[in-house]
Amino acid sequence: MPSRDNLETRIVELAARDLPLARELLRDVIRVPLHHLDEDPSSGLSNHEGPRLELLHQAIVLLGAVEHPSDVWFDDVGNLVWEVRGDDPRHVIWMDGHSDTVRALRSQWHDKLHGIDPYEGLVDLAAVDEAALRAELGWLPPREEWDQLVFGRGAADQLAGVVSQVFVTKLLRELRDDGALDGVTVRAIATVAEEDNDGGAPMHLLRSTAPADLPEVVLITEGTGDARKGALGIYRGQRGRMQIEVTVTGRSAHGSMPWEGVNPLEHGAAILVEAARRYDERDGFVDHPFLGHGTRTASWARLDTPSDCAVPERFVFRFDRRLTVGETAEQALADVAGLDAVAAARAAGCVVEVAVPTYAQQTWKGATIENPQIYPGWLTPEDHPAVRAMVDAYGAVVTPHVAAGAEGATLRAEPRVDRWIFSTDGVGYPVATGSLPVPADKGWVDAGAVVHPAMVGIGAGVEQNTHKVGEYVDLRELQHAIAVLTAFPQRYVAARRA
Repeated sequence: MPSRDNLETRIVELAARDLPLARELLRDVIRVPLHHLDEDPSSGLSNHEGPRLELLHQAIVLLGAVEHPSDVWFDDVGNLVWEVRGDDPRHVIWMDGHSDTVRALRSQWHDKLHGIDPYEGLVDLAAVDEAALRAELGWLPPREEWDQLVFGRGAADQLAGVVSQVFVTKLLRELRDDGALDGVTVRAIATVAEEDNDGGAPMHLLRSTAPADLPEVVLITEGTGDARKGALGIYRGQRGRMQIEVTVTGRSAHGSMPWEGVNPLEHGAAILVEAARRYDERDGFVDHPFLGHGTRTASWARLDTPSDCAVPERFVFRFDRRLTVGETAEQALADVAGLDAVAAARAAGCVVEVAVPTYAQQTWKGATIENPQIYPGWLTPEDHPAVRAMVDAYGAVVTPHVAAGAEGATLRAEPRVDRWIFSTDGVGYPVATGSLPVPADKGWVDAGAVVHPAMVGIGAGVEQNTHKVGEYVDLRELQHAIAVLTAFPQRYVAARRA
């Protein structure tokens, strides 16, 4: 059997060889909505991923990323799943990346940046307003390096991650005889509706998976770059999140006679103001030395009113609540329900309901997951074999090829172990302890109220650039992410044996 050094040398060579193919596939999947906007203005967004996933399905087969066409399929909610298997596959590893994006805001790209389109990418370098682009983004390389960049909506969040998964399975198959797949099954997933319902797809996947096929490790391919700390971090945790919906129902009346009504907008505004003040004072919020403190911010609202000259009937708004270690959804809900402004609104005659909404939108396949919008945080121990294996893989296939002395969101020679600020599909993998028949040999992390597979992430893209006008991904990061993820399985098998 060839040595590990030879395997990892080949991984580096093939990741570089396939980078032009990966670039073209990434550009294609970014461009997909452009061809469907006339019939579906939401093409590419949550629950409108179908054409993009169909293109990926075809590419996986044509590129040889699976052995047989039957090794790639859609599940009943529309997630794209594909799998490669080695001999005696005792260890099951999943890779997870979401296929939807946020709205492109195409006119803003044109008006602010010139020369860059969210679907077509960089179309006129000479026309680009570099100062405006730098003002939008957390990090941008020097202009002479822009030939390394792919611009477009979803480039960093998270289409580059999904594309990396395609090429990881392709390389694992190609390097089968070098031992790349020994003892493992690697299942890749391009999930749906993450932007609207992060974690909903994994919740469904876990419930519909046979116990033997449940993962020991999930590799999250969301971007792990930081505008100051460097590109391609190795991330082992994130805060959870939840949606808290407040419905304030009053009594409508003519605006000239407000005493005839009870104004839910004014009472709801008081709730928002008090909630913001209490967050600013960190009243009721826990801090964690690694994951950071819990947060709460108003994120959405709807007003039901007969007209703009009336006392409204109903005001509905939501808080985006990020939950750190030591915080619970139940307490976060109780904190809002217990605000003084909520009591005052009720005393004035409003009906105030504080609840967790259910995600009920249909996927592109017409299915519903219908999960409460509570998404637990998670933390994989730093000494876990999965984290050690990722660090070792990075040191083997990236460190020798990156110069020292980098700054900003550029590649570093030394691996950086950190955590996400934003949310990923990882929040869908924790399950209530005892609620899922998980075989003991899967070695899931026990976090008390929940258990979850070991999770660790690496992906091209800078967190501070996601969802922004001018979003891009650096192809140098994509190449190295593919190499690390391809080297991971055998490093993990070795770490489990150690």
